[in-house]
Amino acid sequence: MNMRNLLRKMGQKTFRPGNAAAMLMLNATNPETIKFARSAMVDVGMKLQRFANDVLRVVARKQTNAPPATVGTAPVKQQIIHFINKKMPGNLPKKTARALLDIEDKDYVPIIRNPQTTTSDTEAVFYFPGCGSERLFSQVGLATQAMLWHAGVQTVLPPGYLCCGYPQRGSGQFDKAEKIITDNRVLFHRVANTLNYLDIKTVVVSCGTCYDQLQGYQFDKIFPGCRIVDIHEYLLEKGIQLNASQQAGYLFHDPCHSPMKQQDPMKTVKALMGDQILKSERCCGESGTLGVTRPDISTQVRFRKEEELRADETALRTMTGDAKGDLKILTSCPSCLQGLSRYGNDLQNGLLEADYIVVEMANKILGKEWMAQYVQVANAGGIERVLV
Repeated sequence: MNMRNLLRKMGQKTFRPGNAAAMLMLNATNPETIKFARSAMVDVGMKLQRFANDVLRVVARKQTNAPPATVGTAPVKQQIIHFINKKMPGNLPKKTARALLDIEDKDYVPIIRNPQTTTSDTEAVFYFPGCGSERLFSQVGLATQAMLWHAGVQTVLPPGYLCCGYPQRGSGQFDKAEKIITDNRVLFHRVANTLNYLDIKTVVVSCGTCYDQLQGYQFDKIFPGCRIVDIHEYLLEKGIQLNASQQAGYLFHDPCHSPMKQQDPMKTVKALMGDQILKSERCCGESGTLGVTRPDISTQVRFRKEEELRADETALRTMTGDAKGDLKILTSCPSCLQGLSRYGNDLQNGLLEADYIVVEMANKILGKEWMAQYVQVANAGGIERVLV
């Protein structure tokens, strides 16, 4: 990070179109700008990438089976194949989580709660969704909110679209990151003063990089005595987990930036989802924006991960007694969710579906139509908007 920051200040940092597009989306706070950037990336960019993968599948497979060395700059043709050799995710929600709930106005703090089962004295948590869980994979942010609704607590969201500042630091934009962090902390102090009657003691996150970045926000001075906890660990504290009839066999990919800090993540996942869980080792190759800024390196990382997944498939099928069929791999990181989605066609006897743990829990506990149902009940009197 320091090296990137130094290169940027010296004017020597290489321009990467993929990184520039990602940072445009992450830096934006205006709802219309975010809508345009998301539409350009999801509705145009990802669809074109998936189409190109279909067209050039034979050439792409040849490259992924034997990744070339990354010494020096790859030829343009090779770079294009690196970019399309694994399909990006499809079938994403059409809108962001905030757009679906009509809470995009940055002048208001949304408080989401079930009016039938909660009062102003009910436990309140502050949920910081982050960019990946709110702007791109909005099903993650919505599943977190739906499960908090199910847990019977009040959920306070930040006003407007916010980024924690970690992607900017990771990209070497230290000055931009510091401005974001300072602005966010000032805003959160105002939120805390406005909502001091709620006595918030828990900040919930659904992203590991957000967790790491928010550690420096000094939240204990914003909401006195509060702690930061991952949504999955919070649900386990509340005793919310799959029963025996809901459990199935899963692979679990623990992210580099794991948000689960209270105990070994594997213990938490098994407690939530059942014992038929197998951990899948190795980086998925996405690593924030690495997958689009240096796809040549990602191809090499994915080559090793693909080998791991095939071995995991054999082990999991032996464990569950299921010889063939589709498998699910669960994770707790938006970037890893995108990265793991690229391995969909790489199993020997089925498709690999990547999903978030909290989304799978919502599917099993709340039902397949949980998203539409949650959006409907939340919009029907479940959202209080407080002027900041």
